[in-house]
Amino acid sequence: MSPAVEDHAEDHAEDRPAGRAVEDHARARVVTDGPLSNPVPVALRYDPADASGTVCFAFPGGNEWNFPRSLLESGLRAPASRGDVSVWPCGRAQTVLEFHSPDGVAVVQFDSSPLVRFLRHTYATDARAAPSPTGSGR
Repeated sequence: MSPAVEDHAEDHAEDRPAGRAVEDHARARVVTDGPLSNPVPVALRYDPADASGTVCFAFPGGNEWNFPRSLLESGLRAPASRGDVSVWPCGRAQTVLEFHSPDGVAVVQFDSSPLVRFLRHTYATDARAAPSPTGSGR
């Protein structure tokens, strides 16, 4: 876990019951050749019951992208890519995600803080859902 996420992993943990799916919301800008676009709402989802450890970014119109949570975390610090998704920091306060599909490429820019907060919530949910060690071993 990155220091930025680790330092606040328990933020709002009391608001998230153990094992409960996380859904946060963020605004993003789709990067195009045209003038600056209006922000679009994006639902950020994570289900701790999903053993694959993926996050889901759900865009308007039913477009959803699922990719490893670790990719999002790595991409907040340095360029990272896996499959059809790339993530990289853009300055100190922005993060860019690039999604490739047979229909083309979408480049989307986020403020980094909602993404970091989302990761905190996912790790807090995982920590609260983790079974306590029994210690007896018998």
